[in-house]
Amino acid sequence: MSTYNVVYERAPDGTWSAAAAGLPVFAVGQDDRAAAESAIRSAIADHLAYLAESGERPPAPTTEIATVTV
Repeated sequence: MSTYNVVYERAPDGTWSAAAAGLPVFAVGQDDRAAAESAIRSAIADHLAYLAESGERPPAPTTEIATVTV
């Protein structure tokens, strides 16, 4: 099991997007944050399963995310 950092962002229209840092460019958009979390978890799992089926190793989680106060 691996842990990947995910960035969640709320759009002005109230929908949520989620992107997995360190993985190929893919993001999901949903009506609420819980749905975005579920969708990105599923997208990551599907991607990792595809890599395994293709005989490729999944990328190691290497991204760190921090909050900066200015």
